[in-house]
Amino acid sequence: MTDAPPPLSLPTSLLTSLLTSLLTCKDMAAFVAHGFLRFDEIVPRDLCDAALAELATGFKPTPFLAARDSPQAQWPGKPLATLWRDSSAIGPILGLPRVNGIIESLLGPGALYDHHYAHVIPPHQRWSQPWHADAIIDPRPYAFDIQLFFFFHDTPRQAGGTMILPGSHFRRVNESDIARTQNFRGQVPTVCQAGTLMVCHHGLWHCGQPNHTDLPRTMLKLRLGPAERQLRRFDLRDLDDPRVSEILRTEPPWMGSADARLEVVHRIKLWRALTGDDRFDMDHWLTRIENDRT
Repeated sequence: MTDAPPPLSLPTSLLTSLLTSLLTCKDMAAFVAHGFLRFDEIVPRDLCDAALAELATGFKPTPFLAARDSPQAQWPGKPLATLWRDSSAIGPILGLPRVNGIIESLLGPGALYDHHYAHVIPPHQRWSQPWHADAIIDPRPYAFDIQLFFFFHDTPRQAGGTMILPGSHFRRVNESDIARTQNFRGQVPTVCQAGTLMVCHHGLWHCGQPNHTDLPRTMLKLRLGPAERQLRRFDLRDLDDPRVSEILRTEPPWMGSADARLEVVHRIKLWRALTGDDRFDMDHWLTRIENDRT
């Protein structure tokens, strides 16, 4: 078993406060199994309104669109905590204790900025974004980046939102390979209230939907990566809860039974990487093939 980070040495009240902002083992198991977590109305309404105003009147461009000599062009790879310090809304939102806890649970301390983009879809936009997965250039098998999808206004089904395919994050595809597909059994549209955050594994399949309303639809995407190994960074108090294994066994409706077995193997390996427990297994799936004595 890999050595875990040393235990925190903090006052009990402070340690309890920190742990309550971290994800539980059941939360992490859901992320491993489904490739995303959803947090409804995590951003207060006043900050949502301020964020929409900031996006509309003076938001810093993504590095890919910024001038080469601008500060934003140098942002990729910098610690998230060093950015948006002069922001009236986005900075405070990223500083919310619960948002911080989610990021630290998945990535560890000192998360690194990769890129961001404010997706603004005009009213009556009938075009649908093709299904795709981001960053096929990323070959890491069991380390991962996360993508934060912030919805700062109510997003009914008519407004579109982002469609995701739970459990697709281990299926590494070239971005255009799945574009010919229109629908998958078990796909999930993001229908939500203002302040909702979707946190996705960077390999999750997703696509933007048409906006049939009279108002523009806005979603802010922010991709972050780890600065350190993603090992035991979450709340471990429910590590032995039997529901953890039950969650890891969950089979998405679009998978066949044979494919689902391969997914379980991937999940076991990712869970081992996240917990440092190289002996963790379910239903003898990995143990049966780890018997090479030669």
